[in-house]
Amino acid sequence: MFTHSIFPATMYWYQIFQDGPEYEARRKRSTFTPPNVTLKDVRDAVPKHLFERSTFWGLFYVFKHLAITYTFHLFATRIDGISQFLVGGSNDNITRPLHSLISAFLWLTFWAWQGFAFAGIWCLGHEAGHDAISSHRIVNSVVGIVLHTFVLTPYYAWRATHRSHHKGTNHMDRDETYMPPTRKDFKLPDGRVAVRMDYTEVLEETPAFTLFKLFVRQFFGFQLYLLHNRKGNAKYPAWTSHYKPSSLLFKPEQRRSIIVSNIAIGTMLSILTMLTYTFGWTSVVKFYFVPWLFQHNWMVMFTYLQHSDPTIPYYRGDQWTFARGALATVDRPLFGWVGRVLLHNISTDHLAHHFFVSVPFYNLPEVTEAIKPVLGEYYNYDSTGVLFALWRSFTQCVFVEDEGDILFFKNQCGEAVSEPAVDFL
Repeated sequence: MFTHSIFPATMYWYQIFQDGPEYEARRKRSTFTPPNVTLKDVRDAVPKHLFERSTFWGLFYVFKHLAITYTFHLFATRIDGISQFLVGGSNDNITRPLHSLISAFLWLTFWAWQGFAFAGIWCLGHEAGHDAISSHRIVNSVVGIVLHTFVLTPYYAWRATHRSHHKGTNHMDRDETYMPPTRKDFKLPDGRVAVRMDYTEVLEETPAFTLFKLFVRQFFGFQLYLLHNRKGNAKYPAWTSHYKPSSLLFKPEQRRSIIVSNIAIGTMLSILTMLTYTFGWTSVVKFYFVPWLFQHNWMVMFTYLQHSDPTIPYYRGDQWTFARGALATVDRPLFGWVGRVLLHNISTDHLAHHFFVSVPFYNLPEVTEAIKPVLGEYYNYDSTGVLFALWRSFTQCVFVEDEGDILFFKNQCGEAVSEPAVDFL
């Protein structure tokens, strides 16, 4: 049911460290003519029953996911016992280090998988934010604020800016997050006179520093975005925050809901404080906060890669349309079946989601298959291994030009893999 027609049946170990064939095909085109596909063309290709939302199935997937999350938690409570069982009951100089090693491996395994589960909770809250869990608004609101609050995301504040993201995807003036820096931001010389050395003097950095920046972005970037609009649109004042009801991120009529989000976050923090007082800070860190950090790593990974790619354009002015923004999206089979089951198709069918935000996630694979013939070459798919794709985008998507209505990322040498066709320059 969840197979993809162009995803290779077998991927050898070395293939996860090279560009996927779909990416190579886009890169080799070198010039880009923006699509003229209309929303009506795409909608007409989708069977009507796929737009239907079922409260029963929406809640079924929510409770199923919560059961999986709790199962991971139960496993973690037995890690010490499992380790003791594997090394035996003795406590000598050989078994003690082995016990510690096995315990560390099991805890790391739990943190990674529970991080996926927490990311899936966030994904289901994302679905509720688009009214895709149920046809009843109250059900979506309750599910969304409970799930997002659990992972310390201010639901209504996030929902407001995320909906703005969908209304202006990859528009340089209207999109909300992962906004690309421009030539002026780096104080680079004019592109007509700049030489390679001009770029490397400003942009070149050691691999160790790049890894450090990637680590900070992966584990803390989302919370920094919520706190002070890090990597958000530069049209807002410095230190614009999702937690400030009067922030320019929100319309005046949204401010009460922002206060509700803040109260919910405060309540969750109080619960965590009480749990810390009752069970000790080490338990709360091991069972909640470390998985929560892993959740951010997975979540930032898939949200960043959805639109940030050297072959994907940004737009300004009249060149942007809703359909072109939706098509500035890359479907990726991130984490295989894990992305399907625990992340609820958020990366595998993200392009279809941008066209039809309220379609339930469990219908998106069918929607994707239905619209691919209409989209043709403008359906962007990439089977590149996730780590390689992340490193590629992080190191090659450096800046865009300050001028022009169709823009592609340029790398640390001022080079882009694609340019708009001459007719659109």
